Amino acid sequence: MEVITTHMNADFDSLASMVAARKFYPDAVMAFAGSQEKNIRDFFAQSSHYFFDFKRQKQIPLDKVTKLILVDTRLAGRLGNFAKCLKNENIELHIYDHHPDTPEDLKGDVEVIRAVGSTSTIFVQLFREKAISITKDEATLLSMGIYEDTGSFNYATTTPDDLEAAAWLLEQGANLHTVSQSISRELTVYQLGLLNDLIKSAINYTIQGIDIIVAKVALKEYVDEFALLVRHFMVMENLNVLFALAGMEDRIYLIARSRVPEVNVGEIARDFGGGGHASAASATVKNMTMIEAEEKLVRLLNKHVRPQSLAGELMSQPVITAPPDISIKNANQVLTRYNITVLPIVEKKSKLLGIISRRVAEKAIFHNLGDLPVSDYMTTDVLSLPSSASLADIQELIIEHRQRLIPVVDDDELQGVITRTDLLNLLIDDPAHQPKNLISADERSYVERHRNVSSFLAEVLNKEMTILLRTIGEVAEENGYTAYAVGGFVRDLLLRIKNLDLDIVVEGDGIKFAKKLAEHFGAAVRTHEKFSTALVIMPNGFNIDVATARLEYYEYPAAMPTVELSSLKLDLYRRDFTINAMAINLNSEKFGTLVDFFNSQTDIKERRIRILHNLSFVEDPTRIFRAIRFEQRMGFTIGKHTEKLLKNAVKMNLFNRFLGHRCFTELKLIFSEENPIPAIRRMAEFDLLKFILPGLKFDKRMEHNLTETQRAMAWYKLLYLDEPCQQWLVYLFAILVHSTPSELKVFCTKFEFVESHKSELLKEKEAADKILKELSRTRRLRTSEIYWLLQERSHESLLYLIAMARKKTAKKAVSYFVTHLRHYKTYIQGVDLKKMGYKSGPIYKTILNHLLEAKLDGEVESRADEIKFIKRNYPLEKTEKAR
Repeated sequence: MEVITTHMNADFDSLASMVAARKFYPDAVMAFAGSQEKNIRDFFAQSSHYFFDFKRQKQIPLDKVTKLILVDTRLAGRLGNFAKCLKNENIELHIYDHHPDTPEDLKGDVEVIRAVGSTSTIFVQLFREKAISITKDEATLLSMGIYEDTGSFNYATTTPDDLEAAAWLLEQGANLHTVSQSISRELTVYQLGLLNDLIKSAINYTIQGIDIIVAKVALKEYVDEFALLVRHFMVMENLNVLFALAGMEDRIYLIARSRVPEVNVGEIARDFGGGGHASAASATVKNMTMIEAEEKLVRLLNKHVRPQSLAGELMSQPVITAPPDISIKNANQVLTRYNITVLPIVEKKSKLLGIISRRVAEKAIFHNLGDLPVSDYMTTDVLSLPSSASLADIQELIIEHRQRLIPVVDDDELQGVITRTDLLNLLIDDPAHQPKNLISADERSYVERHRNVSSFLAEVLNKEMTILLRTIGEVAEENGYTAYAVGGFVRDLLLRIKNLDLDIVVEGDGIKFAKKLAEHFGAAVRTHEKFSTALVIMPNGFNIDVATARLEYYEYPAAMPTVELSSLKLDLYRRDFTINAMAINLNSEKFGTLVDFFNSQTDIKERRIRILHNLSFVEDPTRIFRAIRFEQRMGFTIGKHTEKLLKNAVKMNLFNRFLGHRCFTELKLIFSEENPIPAIRRMAEFDLLKFILPGLKFDKRMEHNLTETQRAMAWYKLLYLDEPCQQWLVYLFAILVHSTPSELKVFCTKFEFVESHKSELLKEKEAADKILKELSRTRRLRTSEIYWLLQERSHESLLYLIAMARKKTAKKAVSYFVTHLRHYKTYIQGVDLKKMGYKSGPIYKTILNHLLEAKLDGEVESRADEIKFIKRNYPLEKTEKAR
């Protein structure tokens, strides 16, 4: 069986080439390797007179294929299931392709590979060479392939052959009106909205003096014709290079276009597992967040963007060298004579063996090793570059690898050397070569990412808080700092939720700034030197957390020290989720400017929880609980990729090796939510309850217990008692209701309870469970019995009892104790007994307890009744005799 196929996501060039190939292989069947671009599907639907005998992939027995004809690709990874045919015994492979060579290319028995703008052009050339005639419809289809893949002859990969092929097709009757209708289509209202979002997200990176636009958008579902939006963006803004990232479902799609030879988008797409040619390429990215994909893209741009070669122009020649048998002492004399710091060691005049520095030579001489040959102590692991190397290559070796001197080697012969001084002089003398900051957005981005949210501040916050924020910014500016409000405060501001937990990040020394701030407000300050944080305690009791952002680092070779936004970016990148990774500038000049590096605003708009990098849950498993808490509290949804990584982290059993105290802190926060049941149910969905206690399951019984606990808490809150209650403890008791004392001890040990808290928890749980058994008995308890049964129990235990009691009478008994009996007292107290003539001692407790019991059971009511009761049951004469 012979099969003609192409790459997945087939375009017009693929379609036209398959139809053209059929003329050379009339017995072959045509089948797509996967889905087609939407314009291809529309073309089939609207152009019924184009009837081609295409078969479904499922209709083809792959193990029976004896000849596979590939058009417009030669990468196995882009063939879908048809790649399985490559394993067939004696399979014959014929390839027709115009893409540049790559190491992963398949090798065919027949290969027609030509450097032209489209594969359709290759088939036109073959038709002309072999005098094969074609129909008008076929000429039109081939024209579509050429026009699409050359960008209507605008792409840099367009060749004279493409224009000649198009001219010949026009002579054969190609219908340009049909070509125009198929290639150029108007955007729908929805597509215009997506295009607008794409333009808003655009950032301009200047790399090696070339402006490169990176845009990204997150979509809830798969959207066809994303490439069409990219094409419109290129035309509208007259861009030279554009990389567009689209998050759709659990994948990220990369579409790349370039009009300049310095940026080969196909090379970059291949590093993402995709393909294409120098002007147009695409890739499907899996197992990566949008942030990680963007960071990888910028790294690849830094690696692959190739401006004019500089090494040959920059290097110094001829090179001062020495042979390997020269003594270290003599080598040092050469270094001193020519005032150089590094000496290349060569054999046969030009073959590089290594280098020796002046520092090494001087140390060797100090240790009396000066007479030894230089080959004994020279450095041999020296990286070199060819004369065609670019500025980026030079910067990488000198800055990232900290190599003082770079040998320039061609064909194994030393041609020259480049020193750090050479590079520094180039950067200073020619500003065009100065490396741009590759971390933060260029100021010339199409839509400023840092919008001002002062109106939100005024709308959501009260006047006092707004003034406080402005004052913090003023103090920062006066002392040479930049201060930002960060984290949940910013998130809730955009959600129009009032949040008075104020976290400040300072670029500079956070502790020194906190002291300046405390001095300004007359406030107290507590510092934590280990973490470079401080707590400013205002005179009115309001707290301000102050942290330090890392000051300087290098993200890419030759990037300038990131002192402003980039240091803040690194601080935000360490945070748990994108929605918590925004900041607001508080300094006067930029007050209210929102800083959003990670498209966090879109996640807030889409109500989505996303981590910032793939190892986020592995590095800190407590983020799993936090993700669930935020999701349920705010009505968000954990993103698909984030959910996948969360499940992977759970499978790794990280909690069994993690510090229990931090995990339990997150559990307490979940149990303290207004309604923690949805979060607990979500924990069960992710199989997390087993980490609390082995065998713990969210079944109907647990759900009932938690619902009753929620009712008990709601009832208690409506009492408006001025007595604090730890809600988390009530829910913890409810979840562990069936645990044994030994299991509870294991729980306390696992979550690192201090001994006093452990003892108190065990004591309360054990006492409460005994009371539950007592309350489950059929006998109705007197009021005094209820009192003595419950009077030593905490609020948390009492609410647990109300929730867990099965009988209504038992629930009523406990609730009556909480509302009426808990602080019940007699009129007569110890001081009154003394006035009545009773001598102080244990008898007081006996009398007062007996009196309280009588009052609880209705035997006495007034003060006079109490006095009569005491005199009747404890006559003064008998009491004295008893003593």
